[in-house]
Amino acid sequence: MKNYLKLTSVLIAFVLLTTACGSKKSIELLSPDGKLAYHLQMNEKGQMYYGLSVSGDGMLANSKLGLQLKEELAFTDNLKIVSHSENGVNETWKPIWGPNDTILNQYNQLTVSLLNGTGKELKLHVRLFNDGLGFRYEIPQQNGIDSINIVNELTEFNFVQNGTAWSIPANFDSYEMLYRTTKLSEVADANTPITTKLDGGYYVSIHEANLTDYAGMTLKNMGGTNFQANLVPWPDGVKVKAKSSLKSPWRTIMLCQNASGLVESNLIQNLNEPCAIPNTEWIQPMKYIGIWWGMHLGVETWTPGPLHGATTKNMKKYIDFASEHNIEAVLAEGWNTGWENWGKPKAFDQLTPYPDFDFDEIVRYAKSKGVELIGHHETGGDYLFYEECMDDAFMKLHVNGIRVVKTGYAGPIPNGQYHHGQKMVQHYRKVVETATKYQLMLDAHEPIKATGISRTYPNMMTREGARGMEWNGWSEGNPPEHHVILPFTRCLGGPIDYTPGTFDILYKNRGEYIKWNSNDKGNSRVNTTLAKQLALWVCLYSPLQMASDLVSNYEGQPAFQFFVNLPSEFDESKVLSAEIGDVYAVARRKASNWYIGAITDENAREIDLDLNFLDADKKYIATIYADTENTSLNENPTEIKIITKEVDSKTTLHVVMKSSGGQAIEIKESEK
Repeated sequence: MKNYLKLTSVLIAFVLLTTACGSKKSIELLSPDGKLAYHLQMNEKGQMYYGLSVSGDGMLANSKLGLQLKEELAFTDNLKIVSHSENGVNETWKPIWGPNDTILNQYNQLTVSLLNGTGKELKLHVRLFNDGLGFRYEIPQQNGIDSINIVNELTEFNFVQNGTAWSIPANFDSYEMLYRTTKLSEVADANTPITTKLDGGYYVSIHEANLTDYAGMTLKNMGGTNFQANLVPWPDGVKVKAKSSLKSPWRTIMLCQNASGLVESNLIQNLNEPCAIPNTEWIQPMKYIGIWWGMHLGVETWTPGPLHGATTKNMKKYIDFASEHNIEAVLAEGWNTGWENWGKPKAFDQLTPYPDFDFDEIVRYAKSKGVELIGHHETGGDYLFYEECMDDAFMKLHVNGIRVVKTGYAGPIPNGQYHHGQKMVQHYRKVVETATKYQLMLDAHEPIKATGISRTYPNMMTREGARGMEWNGWSEGNPPEHHVILPFTRCLGGPIDYTPGTFDILYKNRGEYIKWNSNDKGNSRVNTTLAKQLALWVCLYSPLQMASDLVSNYEGQPAFQFFVNLPSEFDESKVLSAEIGDVYAVARRKASNWYIGAITDENAREIDLDLNFLDADKKYIATIYADTENTSLNENPTEIKIITKEVDSKTTLHVVMKSSGGQAIEIKESEK
């Protein structure tokens, strides 16, 4: 009865808005399946509001729209609808890579043209999918507008219902925070994506798509369950600057009946432009290892000295391991001069290797072993100097046959800019476009958020943008529930370079180390079982997937065979079990073989996985990597059992997972 009264009051509010202005000031758009309804209304002050309902149930209501400009160009009130048009799109497209080889793009579109009190035009573009909504603003080029300075975006997301929310605090420089599980109404502010299970049962995630030349969006609570966009500012307080025209990113609302629907949605990618790269043959997903984890553990250093990690000798050891284990590439951090100057202007030289890193010999040796190299460019946040050096640095990689570069921005941005402001959004896009010129694939750390641009620039392979594996090296580590929140939050924007695959979970093989990070309280570890580490390679999708541990911890370890056999891209993905913060299981197909990852939070859990997605007329052999009866998160996290069994489409696998445990499964077509 309570929900009914709340919905009734919302509908009455919409009716009052419409009645006050006349019926011509209200427009409705339905999704292709007719279940979602978008409502646009203008009130008596010429203010614009929208609402969203599903099957008649209100989800968002009386949510304000508009832009406030510094030039006293207010697209906030005194607005009049002068025209609108509708059309529908129903198509499929093939990504260059991804968890699925075909994507359906089906939506109904509404374009509304409005004039403000001074006769200036604002356009609102709305696309309504069966699983959510995207809308964006456009200020078209017109007489009287020579510059655009947005000081406030009025966009609201006014939820009708409360619910349980998973969010990280709004932060203009970092996404590397743990998720809070709270009531939606208790969220004071948030970075996006923020995901909610509404009290009525629906799952909603708020984010943005196609963030190209605009400030990143955070959310602030305006009271109760109403949130307003809060854009990351320039140093002078202006949020967005443009010349004579502007298009905002798409503001997105995924709306699904279950948590699986969020993961399987392609709404974010569909709101980006098609591929802009004519020849994409050089863009190829791959697995990699690298000189990286030792520095986070404190047993190696980025800087020269007796513990320097990126040496010629060490690189050859990693190249040999990659060659022997079907791993395509090797990364080295700390190969180039400048790490000793961290924090100083123009610190990093992206062209000159340290004396103990023979660049030419390493390139030659890797080619002789059939292994690729991944370049690494740390900037310390100094994007200005990086832009000066970028062409030369990218050319050095290209002429040496290196096709991937990992970038880093771990440090303050010069001149009072923020990592997530418009200037850095422009920079990250410039990096992608320049990398395209030199046929380089990108893995960005300390990045701008993922908003689906890999559709347009598929060389933007993966990025960090979350509290990843590295935190386990020098802090109390990421908690068990972190891994079963990420697929429904951060990962909705695009692939994540979480860098799973630590096998020495309690650091028994680390030995003496140098404490280098102030977060290190002496209680560092990985808060999972070994089986969960294997499963994360499947659950946290990335077309550049890393096995992050020291290679010495993989030698002689049968469980590493799962990574050796794992493809670096897939043809089809299916979520098998999903509840945010509790459990996640997904199956991914490459050709006729399937790979399953199942993970749980701090609670031991048993689930059943129906294999009805297998071909009905075929038999398969499943190799299962599982927690054992004796596996224990605190005392015995690395014990694992590997079993094989025959399965088919009628099989139901009973999966038993210990606290923060998991299970990884490889299913191959039987040769019998």
